[in-house]
Amino acid sequence: MTTKIHMLADGRGRPLRFILTGGQVGDVLTAPALLDGFKTEAVLADKAYDSNALRQLISDGGAEAVIPSNRTRKMIIPHDAAIYRHRNRIERCFNKLKHFRRFATRYDRRAIHFLAFIHLAAAMIWMR
Repeated sequence: MTTKIHMLADGRGRPLRFILTGGQVGDVLTAPALLDGFKTEAVLADKAYDSNALRQLISDGGAEAVIPSNRTRKMIIPHDAAIYRHRNRIERCFNKLKHFRRFATRYDRRAIHFLAFIHLAAAMIWMR
């Protein structure tokens, strides 16, 4: 079975919260759980997170949704391209995690062991 890691990172590219799901689970389904309890000025995400429900959840929390519109959307919603450039910090965070061989190769067979190692690697990133 394949697994997918959904992650929330701060403005400095440090991991804050993880959710591990099956590979077939869509990204936008885990976003409310990742954002629950966090106060921020803006939420940056890629096109996979483009949904009206998520945009409403973000605006209800008092933040700006910086999410490019999916190409299938009939009415394109503009986003702030200058702020969106900072989304690469989440990609850099994933790359920092991939420096841990056990993470990059998904050495652990059980999801709970893999998630435990992800938390350990995240703590090591925070200590740098």
